[in-house]
This record gives sequence, C-alpha cells and structure tokens, in this order.
Amino acid sequence: MSREKLISTTTVVASVCILLSVQFISCCSAAEEETKNSGMVVNVQTAFVEHEVVPDVVDAAPKELLKVTYPSGVSANGGEELTPTQVKDQPKLEWSADPNAFYTLFMVDPDAPNRQEPKFRSVCHWYVGNIPGDKIEQGDHRIAFVGSGPPQGSGLHRYVFLVYKQTNGRVDLSEAPRTSNRSRNNRLNFQHKDYVKKYNLGELVAGNFYRAQFDDYVPTLHAQLSSGTE
Repeated sequence: MSREKLISTTTVVASVCILLSVQFISCCSAAEEETKNSGMVVNVQTAFVEHEVVPDVVDAAPKELLKVTYPSGVSANGGEELTPTQVKDQPKLEWSADPNAFYTLFMVDPDAPNRQEPKFRSVCHWYVGNIPGDKIEQGDHRIAFVGSGPPQGSGLHRYVFLVYKQTNGRVDLSEAPRTSNRSRNNRLNFQHKDYVKKYNLGELVAGNFYRAQFDDYVPTLHAQLSSGTE
C-alpha cells in the first residue's frame, strides 16, 4: 500500500471513530436526561426503608412505585423534598391497576406535629375507597384531599401515598368517616391499618412519598381547614 493510501485510510478510520464516539456520548446524555425527566428513578422498597416509612407507616414496602404528578409540574419521587406550594392541588396517580378490580388509597403524614414527637400520627390527607382500576375520580372520597401543612419550625414531614387492592371487590363504606377539604375532623390520629383490617383490604400494591416543610402557603391551608366542620 502506498504512503498516500495509508494516510487516507488512517484519516477515514479516525473520522469514523470520532463520529461513533460523539454518537455514543449523545445517546448516553439523552438516556440520562430521559431517566431524569421520568421521575421514576428510585427503588421504592429501598426508599421506604431508608426514610423509615417502614416501620413507621407500613410493615413492608410495596413492589411498585406509585406515579404521583401534581398540576404544578412536580412529581413525588421516594422522599425528595417538595414545597407545600408545589403540592397544594390534588395530584394525578397512576399504577399498574387491574381495570376489573377495586382499590383503596390513603395519603398520610406520620410526622405531626413533628417527627421527633409524632403525637398525632398519622394525619390523613386523603382517603378514597372503591376506586375502579386507577380511576380516582370515580372512587368513594371519604376524606377529601388537602395538601401539606407542616407547622413552622417543625422540620421535614413525610407525606405517604398507599394503594391497596380490595380483595372482595366493592366494600360498604357507609360507616367510614366523611370529611370535606375545609375540616380537620377525622384527620388526626388516623390509623389506616384499622381500615385495612376492617375492610379486609389485600396487598399494598403501590406507594410513594415526598417530604415537605413549612412555606408561605401553609397558613392558607390552615385557614381553609378551619372554615368548616364537615
């Protein structure tokens, strides 16, 4: 092979290697960005144990990370910190639901008034039963959704979502409390495990949580909860 041809071949090979390297880096960056934007990057079982949701709230973590997306654009992601302002509106929830089954949802704060002395464990922020598949809006909303209201100076609170599959189909919830989003009634010292037992709920199929501490929205929520007695 002549010297000229050798130089030409070497140049082509080098160019191809550079092109492949650029494409590889680009693909890796895109994959990393997609993973970051998906919000589904934590192992739910590890997160529940690491942040002591197990055993403070449940005895064992669910297998599936519940997708929790707020109108503000943020998502719960296994203990990441969000602000009360970001999570003030009812979120959209998604999990691998059987469309022919019914589910129960609980959202609780086990850290009231603070994590060191949780004498109000737990505070119920949302309780919905008889959810067909994952259609939350069609469920029986017993305790209406309210956002996070950690008192000033109380530090970070955990806000935990739990989805149980109902083993016996639709259940009679006529004896379950009903509370509006303007009231604190039935929210303090809420023991979700009592409802799991009473209504023979089955497996904890999905869960998630975030942490939040006081911000300027909290007084607004507290005023809302004092505006009614329902």
